[in-house]
Amino acid sequence: MADFMSYIYLMWIGNEKVEEGVLQEVKDNVGGIFGVPARIKKVEERPSDAFDPTRGQYSSTKILRWVLRDVPKDAKRVMAITDCDLYIPVLTFVFGEAQLGGKGAIVSTARLRLDLNGFPCPSRLCRARLLKECVHELGHTFGLSHCPSFRCVMSRSNSVLDVDAKSGNLCRDCQSLLIELQKKE
Repeated sequence: MADFMSYIYLMWIGNEKVEEGVLQEVKDNVGGIFGVPARIKKVEERPSDAFDPTRGQYSSTKILRWVLRDVPKDAKRVMAITDCDLYIPVLTFVFGEAQLGGKGAIVSTARLRLDLNGFPCPSRLCRARLLKECVHELGHTFGLSHCPSFRCVMSRSNSVLDVDAKSGNLCRDCQSLLIELQKKE
């Protein structure tokens, strides 16, 4: 374990301006759940090769690689948050992607902002979904895999209904595993 303080860095990578207070809310939430203080890092540029015009979506893997090119020395983890609709080649879309046991993760608000019919959902619901998915993807970076308990934040989400059904917290088993995994870092 490092002798210096390390942080979870949050980065907004988007075309639109992030809603007031959202990053601060994510910062406070993930810092509390993982026991690692979080910081917000300003990002001015954007990855240039992540957009796939055929799909009309952005490659989460390419954005994640781009984010990991410039990781602060005191970063324990880096979480990118974007408004871009994300995909990986084998899926129609993803809410996010993370390196299992690695440093980086990304979450998109694009589909979290919508109901099943594609209409905007209330801001409060979008924020709750974002908090859950940020914890979920960061959980993967700490070594947690998908949980069979549908209420655990580490359960798999194939739609916003799945995101809405789970809590924003780790179940007892995942919490215990997280503690063990963090001891090994």
